[in-house]
Amino acid sequence: MQSLLFDIKRYAINDGPGIRTTLFMKGCPLRCVWCHNPESWSPYCQLLYKQNSCIGCQSCMKVCHEQVLEMTSRGIAFRKQSRTSRQPHPVTCLHGTPDDAHCSLCGRCVEECPTMALEICGKAWNMDDLMEEIEKERFVMEDSGGGVTLSGGEPLMHPEYALSLLRELGRRGFHRTVDTSLYAPTTVLENITKECELLLIDLKMMNSERHRRYTGVDNSIILDNIRWLSEQDHDFIIRIPMIEGVNTDVENIEQTAIFLASLPWKSRTINLLPYHEMGKDKHRRMWSVYNPESIPLRTPSDTVITRCIKQFEEKGLKTEE
Repeated sequence: MQSLLFDIKRYAINDGPGIRTTLFMKGCPLRCVWCHNPESWSPYCQLLYKQNSCIGCQSCMKVCHEQVLEMTSRGIAFRKQSRTSRQPHPVTCLHGTPDDAHCSLCGRCVEECPTMALEICGKAWNMDDLMEEIEKERFVMEDSGGGVTLSGGEPLMHPEYALSLLRELGRRGFHRTVDTSLYAPTTVLENITKECELLLIDLKMMNSERHRRYTGVDNSIILDNIRWLSEQDHDFIIRIPMIEGVNTDVENIEQTAIFLASLPWKSRTINLLPYHEMGKDKHRRMWSVYNPESIPLRTPSDTVITRCIKQFEEKGLKTEE
């Protein structure tokens, strides 16, 4: 029972109350066009590449036993038919035997690269080592009223592993927050809520067809889970990515406000998260294309944000930016 983490962020101040340590789990069922962590999509290890750091020495190509790398006008790339991610076998191993003739993620190219232009994204931690890392910041977290947040990716995509982490964190007395899209069976959510103090819930938009277009999945499960959670007397905060041209229009904000205001929900707090383009560079590092359909994505103006805040407040909802 293991999963991969692709990052551990210390001194996080936007992932729940106080100063926190955020664990980013690999794997997500959504494919949000604007995603700023696309390296979280695959639940498996991936090779990433920073072209700006590459000096073209080709040392990675020389040590590649599978010969899957080549030099192109845009730097190092995978040859056609070569995969950039695979299922580790076992999941704890970066040097496992390849199941075909493609990249085995052995890590030789990463070790050889003199400028660290290549890196393997995804690491399996055993519980003792992970807790040792988290304990390093215990006093900072406790003094600030913080704790540990599970993020991703989608933590609910790995329910057994997430539960084991949360239970161990609870045993050690840490405040536990889970950042989730709620795209998971309600039975999974029910178990998770028993092992955390707070949920941060990403709510993209209300219209199901638009939700599918922009995220790749229907939102009915998400909305049903929000309804269920609101009836459980469990603390949660709604977080909305604010993307002009996608979900900041008057109709969607009005429908969102009506939906949230109708729930028996104590906090009634919404975090508004203005759009940014952090995901562009990460897609380049993955040899993939950001927003391949060129959907207009813009950071909303102050005027639009003010109007959205007013719409929420008119329904008795609090907003935070």
